[in-house]
Amino acid sequence: MQRSLVTLAVLAALASPFHTTATAAEAPVELDLLLRGGTVYTGDSDTPVVGDVGIAGDRIVFAGRAMPAQFRARRTIDATGLVVAPGFIDAHTHADADLLSNDARKRLNIPFLTQGVTTAVIGNDGFGGYDIAAQTQKLRAVPVGTNVAMYAGFGPLRISQLGEANRAPTPAQMNAMKQHLGRAMCDGALGLSTGLFYPPQNFSKTEEVIELAKVAAAHGGLYDSHIRDEAMYNVGLKGSIDEVIRIGHEAKLPVHVAHIKALGVAVQGQSGDIIRRIEKERAAGLDITADHYPWTASSTRFSAALLPPWANEGGRAATLQRFDDAAQQERLRKDMRENLRLRGGPEAILFSAGSTKYVGKTLADVAKASNADPVDAAIAVLRDGDLMIASFNMSDDDVRAFMKRPWVMTSSDSSLGHPRAYGTFARKYDQYVAKERAISLAQFIRSSTSLTADTLGLVQRGHLRPGYHADVVVFDPKRFAAKATYTQPTLLSEGVVTVLVNGRLAVDGGQPTGVGAGVPLLRTPKPGSCPA
Repeated sequence: MQRSLVTLAVLAALASPFHTTATAAEAPVELDLLLRGGTVYTGDSDTPVVGDVGIAGDRIVFAGRAMPAQFRARRTIDATGLVVAPGFIDAHTHADADLLSNDARKRLNIPFLTQGVTTAVIGNDGFGGYDIAAQTQKLRAVPVGTNVAMYAGFGPLRISQLGEANRAPTPAQMNAMKQHLGRAMCDGALGLSTGLFYPPQNFSKTEEVIELAKVAAAHGGLYDSHIRDEAMYNVGLKGSIDEVIRIGHEAKLPVHVAHIKALGVAVQGQSGDIIRRIEKERAAGLDITADHYPWTASSTRFSAALLPPWANEGGRAATLQRFDDAAQQERLRKDMRENLRLRGGPEAILFSAGSTKYVGKTLADVAKASNADPVDAAIAVLRDGDLMIASFNMSDDDVRAFMKRPWVMTSSDSSLGHPRAYGTFARKYDQYVAKERAISLAQFIRSSTSLTADTLGLVQRGHLRPGYHADVVVFDPKRFAAKATYTQPTLLSEGVVTVLVNGRLAVDGGQPTGVGAGVPLLRTPKPGSCPA
């Protein structure tokens, strides 16, 4: 929605949100909505103000204290006892399929809206298409529930030139990838996203990634990465953080660690070392940030968790042939057994989405039922098809340690069969603010709003400021909580009372309205970096 004439007039009248009072001769200025008497966190200060937020059209007119006398509102919502904050921004989702779906219900992104999320970032883990203009056109053509910001993904870029091959690109292939990425940046991508843990992206060398990251840098973009190893599969967690840092220095751009964690028995407890390494670089001038989710179980494809990278080369058909190749069995089973150990054993892997034959069971359950060795059971499952798993592999102490850092923002890393799609923001508040007091309410809000907006360059978002887009959440601090669990992952969160997306009510009285007011949020390229 464009600014209305009323909004423009209101904003022009205000040098600051509370600078004046109306005289008797002045006609009152009409707002579309007033949120009255809430505990207002603007995203700028950790100290809330009990007061009002006024909205006209798709913009915030004022935020905090009492409504200035020259205004009146068409509708007033009583926010007494409730928290009023900028709409939450999910820095890392896999909501691409729903937001770009032909299903109008899925496009509303209700699991996110009912947690207070007003902007979802897609294209993460290097999976996002580089067709940013086409995605933008689709997002503008039909209603979507949340705003959408997009990364261009390394996976599709590499596949466009090398398919599933485990080799370096030729100069011509590298040039083609650079051209595709450059176009994506000019069309409004946030930057380059990689998933260096996943095939075929993990076949790349660091130097290949640096060359592409330089393209994102030339356009003023970011580098976002599911790092090469969050455990000890290959280069290790510390080596993977070093790789991100190297990419930032050599490509000369801000870098971001996706869903930062210490995954598995070999690296649990290393959060302190990782934090010190990152903060040393930040102190020296590198712009490096991270996001996290507040769960101790990760989620990924079963094949990615257990199969060594070499076994995935060439895609599923080639992998199935390796299962039947006697010459490769010893190496395959040895590597799978080690990966299973790193994940915490067969009891720590829960099949969460895919074939109903396995969902709800652990790998240990499947192995016991078939009287098979866990690795043999895993191969049998993979023959049937790939599944999503919940992998219980993290220490809550590490989760808390990362969460507390001022450069770590909130994300869901949403996935099928995991409660994080439906409950991440609600759980972070309920478990770590309300129950444990591990972080403050102010830090929860900042890490879910202004930090994310400012890091990603989302203009006039993430703060409650006059003239900013009216993305707002109102929640009950006594009731805001996740209901989704590992066994019931699709239960909607509770406690969000009101959500505004671009000034329109997406949640009203705790219920989704069916309004799709989201828009694509395109990053403006560096001046002169794109063709006129």
